[in-house]
Amino acid sequence: MQLSVTGKQIDVGDALRGHITTTLDAAVSKYFDNAIEGSVTIARRGHAFRADISVHIGRNILIQGHAEEGDAYAAFDAACERIATRLRRYKSRLRDHRKSNRAEDEVTLASQYILAGDEDGEDKGPESDNPVVVAEMETGIETLTVSEAVMRMDLADTPAILFRNRAHGGLNMVYRRSDGNIGWIDPDGGKNRTTN
Repeated sequence: MQLSVTGKQIDVGDALRGHITTTLDAAVSKYFDNAIEGSVTIARRGHAFRADISVHIGRNILIQGHAEEGDAYAAFDAACERIATRLRRYKSRLRDHRKSNRAEDEVTLASQYILAGDEDGEDKGPESDNPVVVAEMETGIETLTVSEAVMRMDLADTPAILFRNRAHGGLNMVYRRSDGNIGWIDPDGGKNRTTN
């Protein structure tokens, strides 16, 4: 696995870099032999450290985890444990997903934008109607079942995922509600659609 380790407001020394490389490689290779790439960012936040980990374990499968602790090693270890827990939980489903429906995999490209209100990060309220476009890129809208979409959302540690429902071909969204449960939006329940 190709791994990049970076620091924000911190110099990541050789000892920490070595610890990150061996620990993350061992945690991921325990469940998946051929992970594609990974990135680890260690950032200082006041008196604490935050570790953000992203690992691509397969085609369009991204796993993310983060943790904040009093020291950089503890922050990384906690984030790595979250990644390992997710891998352990979804290992069989991920392997089954890779083998099934490869010919049916369909990805629709869509534009993705990341918007920010101000360069200094302050929200000026209603008078700031023109947010600054920070990033513009294409992203894929994959054809998944609802359970696969929930699994991908949990693995990527994102609040929502937009996908094309494999059952009827329409756009759907799953999201994490404020009460911790999962919500599912199916605009018209698959009515007026034909199966591809």
